[in-house]
Amino acid sequence: MSNTESTPITEAPARVGAIDILRALTMVLMIFVNDLWSLKDIPAWLGHVEVGVDGMGLADSVFPAFLFIVGLSLPFAVEARRRKGDGTGKLILHVLGRSLALLVMGVFLVNGETINGDATGLSRGAWNALSCLAFILVWNSYPKSMSIWLQRGIKLVGVVALAIMAFVYRGGDGDVLFGPQWWGILGLIGWAYLGAALVTVLARSHPAGLVAGWLLFAGVSLAWAARLVPEPLHFIPEPLIGGTLTALVMGGVVIGRLFQIWQPKGENVRMTLVFAGIVVALIVLYALTRPAWGLSKLGATPAWLFLCSALTLTAFIVIYWIADVAKQARWFAVVKPAGTDTLLSYLIPYFAYAAFVAFGLGLPETLLTGSIGLVKALGFALICVWIAGGLSKVGIRLKL
Repeated sequence: MSNTESTPITEAPARVGAIDILRALTMVLMIFVNDLWSLKDIPAWLGHVEVGVDGMGLADSVFPAFLFIVGLSLPFAVEARRRKGDGTGKLILHVLGRSLALLVMGVFLVNGETINGDATGLSRGAWNALSCLAFILVWNSYPKSMSIWLQRGIKLVGVVALAIMAFVYRGGDGDVLFGPQWWGILGLIGWAYLGAALVTVLARSHPAGLVAGWLLFAGVSLAWAARLVPEPLHFIPEPLIGGTLTALVMGGVVIGRLFQIWQPKGENVRMTLVFAGIVVALIVLYALTRPAWGLSKLGATPAWLFLCSALTLTAFIVIYWIADVAKQARWFAVVKPAGTDTLLSYLIPYFAYAAFVAFGLGLPETLLTGSIGLVKALGFALICVWIAGGLSKVGIRLKL
């Protein structure tokens, strides 16, 4: 068997406008809700619901939407690499490398949350900014015209900087060393991506295999919620053994693969009806599981998995008909950079917050209160993605 052999797939576009737009809107929302901490007198439903509470705010729907979108993109990314000649072994190495990068980023940013500035010699803002700068040095997509040795030298500087920072780090009262206190948002994405991407690669584009992968992780989510997962398996990182986060990504993978099959044939109505049926099924599962374990992001409950999958799929259907079928993608032009420069967009706020602290900057109380504060947060999110778009044009673009 040739190492480039894969299950035949109907020719599909390398990029789907609706996926990029949905990713962009989700990233803008992520930056927006992450900035809500700076505001006061804003509606409670915009934020996170506290642990142990049965419910969900807007902020609790953004992260799962992003995971679902990671899955939507996976079939396209895997098939594109197969068409370039990558076999299963090379694809698995790529998945492992990408997952490791996300885990490293997540752990560094998490350690910034509990850093002891005096003991470390760096403030939280400086730690986060230097971490993000090192991420860019290591994982920037450098132009092919640049000397490979220069590229490696720049990457080495980033790696050494991260190593030194990890060595000098002290947290808590100054006695906590650098380590994975928890994985952080990027780390959680890394683990969930790892599980779903391996299934996607090994299933070799077979829809049945991908559906089986979703059923597996959704079933694990149910078992974890019911406390039926055997204790000896608890050494496996919770994003995997808990099932919910990986099932969110796998749900996107299944939809992405079905999209690859039907969209090129122009079967938009049939595809939409099937997707609508899946939304209904997910809502039924949500209704059946919520009474048992509640609706909770922090608890990663099955109801949260099913409801957020239904909401994200609904948004994808609507955006697809607007952007790709009706050809009105220009409606979303304002958020476009966040769809293609997503990781860089996520890192920009860390630089902004560090700069505000370093230069003693502040905003008037009026801009941090109520509706005006919300406009400020939205404006901040848009500025961040525009900056990322501008940096991309001058050669700064993260690629894992």
